[in-house]
Amino acid sequence: MALDGIVTRAIVHELQGIRGGRINKIHQPNDHDIVLNLRAQGGSVKLLLSANPTFPRVHFTEQSFLNPTEAPMFCMLLRKHCEGGIIEQITQIGMERIIHMDVRQRDELGDISLKRIIIELMGRHSNIILLDLETGTILDGIHHITPAISSYRVIMPGFQYTEPPEQDKLNPLETGESAFIASYHTAIEAGEAPKRWIVNTFTGLSPLISEEILTRVSVKASPDDDRELWNTFSHLMDDVRNHHFKPVSGVNAQDKAIFSVIPLTLIQGERKEYVTVSQCLEDFFGEKAERDTVKQKVSDLLRFLQNERSKNVKKLDYLQQDLAEAEDADQFRIYGELLFASLHEVKKGDKEVTLTNFYDEEQRPLTIPLDPLLSPSDNAQRYFKKYNKYKNSLAVIDEQLKKTHEEIGYMDNLLQQLAHASMNDIEEIREELVQQGYLRDRAKKGKKKKKNDRPTLHVYTSSEGIELLVGKNNLQNEYVTNRLAGPNDTWLHTKDIPGSHVVIRAEQFGDATLEEAAQLAAYFSQAKQSSSVPVDATLIRHVRKPSGAKPGFVIYDHQRTLFITPDEELVKSLPNRIKNG
Repeated sequence: MALDGIVTRAIVHELQGIRGGRINKIHQPNDHDIVLNLRAQGGSVKLLLSANPTFPRVHFTEQSFLNPTEAPMFCMLLRKHCEGGIIEQITQIGMERIIHMDVRQRDELGDISLKRIIIELMGRHSNIILLDLETGTILDGIHHITPAISSYRVIMPGFQYTEPPEQDKLNPLETGESAFIASYHTAIEAGEAPKRWIVNTFTGLSPLISEEILTRVSVKASPDDDRELWNTFSHLMDDVRNHHFKPVSGVNAQDKAIFSVIPLTLIQGERKEYVTVSQCLEDFFGEKAERDTVKQKVSDLLRFLQNERSKNVKKLDYLQQDLAEAEDADQFRIYGELLFASLHEVKKGDKEVTLTNFYDEEQRPLTIPLDPLLSPSDNAQRYFKKYNKYKNSLAVIDEQLKKTHEEIGYMDNLLQQLAHASMNDIEEIREELVQQGYLRDRAKKGKKKKKNDRPTLHVYTSSEGIELLVGKNNLQNEYVTNRLAGPNDTWLHTKDIPGSHVVIRAEQFGDATLEEAAQLAAYFSQAKQSSSVPVDATLIRHVRKPSGAKPGFVIYDHQRTLFITPDEELVKSLPNRIKNG
């Protein structure tokens, strides 16, 4: 994985700045993450500890997290033992991806107690564990490992803590030249590839670092040159040992996103450099981690919406066929009237008859298909019945076409919202589908569901200091547009494209605020990847919801249209927060 022992060392070095800091608040926004609100270095900072199985990491964060109304048990335990505590020290175990954070706090009796938060950044085995230092007993872990899962290492309250199994590798910061070269020759003689040898021999070195070392060597000499290989390895380890970190990210020759805390010659084209490791990790992992978590939780909802959309697209095809037939209704009336006017020219058993069409200006002959089993009069009646049936169905088909188009638009809108949804947004979309009768309420029978009339709010701040409200689902859109906004606030939405409602909460503002609000509307829309996206802007008093319309649907007038090319960097640079109502 990209987050290796070298990155862990850089993180721990950066975290030394919070030694002596106080833990003010502890939150657990989801199953994998803990957020510590700290008072350190004369200010407030947020530290994210993540045991996400795909994107485990530790770093300072500027991200806003929406916390559950009821804190999970592990969070409550951390609050009991660590809230108000002082961070004594933060260490890395060798070059492993394991961080120990020792916290000193006074217990209920006023006695000093020491607890250790252990963060193990090991892919799908990642964990956050709270340990009583005096007894070595586990108080709890964010992920439990029961005896049924592992007999070697149990992570459950009351068990003794056992370190992850040792890999019997060399510490790259403590390895000398002779040991390095001897190990290298042994590996080459055994037929082991140099890249694999580096990963298998040294703790904390990922395949990315191994490839970087060999790439640097190959510029100067062959990887077979053991002296050049050692020099390159040694210089890189000197930088790591002395904390000379330069966080960077970019893409490699295979167009895969990569990052490290050392300069990477593997990066092709544009590279991004960062002042701190935390900035690098937040930029590289932040959105990926949230999208990954959302993707796991949203798969059933996504499948349902796609199926509903497909059903309505098929229904639309059938309705179009019915419409084409119904539009021939007038032809059936003409058939019937011509037959009644010429009954004497038609005999039972005829399969067709050609009559003069006196409805045609040129009086051209018209061939009329007949049912040979029916009399001339019954054939005429049959056409009149068809005429009446299709004439009556035209109104019904038009109504059904309108409803089906609305359904497809509604599903497109929800699918677009899922593409930008946070965990809380998903639950609100699910709640909306329950309210609209598409899904059953999953709440247990007899359990009263708390009515949530104040959905999540995404609040951005423009460069002029003005609040910009963004609705990322229909419940939020309705709340922002119909309840929060004042009549003279400005409302924005992509023109004829599913997207978010955006409201500028001010009567007076400059062009910069309008541009930034339009950027938000374009970015949080189906046209996110497009250029010159049309965004309509009008006052809230010109926006209204038609009676009986789907959630989030509005009509508006007096608009002006701006053409915006979404700028992800600009959107991410705007200060933002999440709050309930």
